[in-house]
Amino acid sequence: MNDVISTIPELQACVGVAGLPVKMKIIDHLDEAAARWIAASPLAFVGIGGADGPRVRLAGGSAGFARAKSKAVLSLPLAAVDAPGEVAAGQGAGVLFLIPGVGETLRANGRISAVTGEALEIAVEECFVHCAKALIRSDFWTPTDATAPAGAAAFVDGARFLALATMDREGRIDISPKGDPAGLLIRMEGDRAVLAERPGNRLAFGYRNMVEQPQVAALCLIPGVAAAAELRGRAVLTTDETLRARFVVETKTPILATVIEGAAASLAPSEALARAAVWAAPPAASDVDPSATLVAHVKLNKARGAEATMLRLAVNRGLVAKGLEASYRDGLY
Repeated sequence: MNDVISTIPELQACVGVAGLPVKMKIIDHLDEAAARWIAASPLAFVGIGGADGPRVRLAGGSAGFARAKSKAVLSLPLAAVDAPGEVAAGQGAGVLFLIPGVGETLRANGRISAVTGEALEIAVEECFVHCAKALIRSDFWTPTDATAPAGAAAFVDGARFLALATMDREGRIDISPKGDPAGLLIRMEGDRAVLAERPGNRLAFGYRNMVEQPQVAALCLIPGVAAAAELRGRAVLTTDETLRARFVVETKTPILATVIEGAAASLAPSEALARAAVWAAPPAASDVDPSATLVAHVKLNKARGAEATMLRLAVNRGLVAKGLEASYRDGLY
């Protein structure tokens, strides 16, 4: 495999660097808008750090199964999480919340502060809205009409959406949504998997983590199927042209590929997906407004300086909504 990215400067030369407006969408707590988002969500991906790398699980139930216990603490019922395994205070954790019919997702990262008999609590360090590109590319809210593949490797090849959990050297977790048409998102190749990487917001948290600490976990879904395939292994970022050329969509070649080495797939039913029932009926209208949430977060961000002050004063819902619409229309691939 050629053209491996092994340093942060090489990564930045490939994907660029996020500007201040993107960085300012991140806040260090759960504000009222984030709490409403969590209360409306029946489904989440949960990444947990460990000595052997991250794991990722689904959590689900009725909308509001998780809650913002306070501005600083997110509470998740253990019973809502598929096979939570051993979790302990101090582990890094990241949660990706979805709302039926909404393309954008909410991400909350931090560390587990307490584990009771009923719930795990996460001390939140980062909270932000993620763009809708992954869910749009995967057509996530439209269930498949086809029969799901029976084998784990075939299921991975047919996946349209996955959540990728990465971890830095200090155990902090980032969990990123990825989406594409079936066969053009991820493919098994023997004992490795190859994942297409499309243009994003340039925050590149997951990419940075892979350069620092290569152990990753991915949970792959076929929308409409109440099962998930998990992959764990060692990730390598590459610009190898031969690998990237296998994932062309609308004449666009991915900017990168992630190769997960030693990635044997395991497939299992998901009780969380069954409880959440997100494909059981057409998505109902939600009163959660992603553009308004983004505006609220920019205004709450604590960045200093003249540019940051001007951004807080100038940002408004209409401006953000138009920017998102243009990005999804013109920059999907």
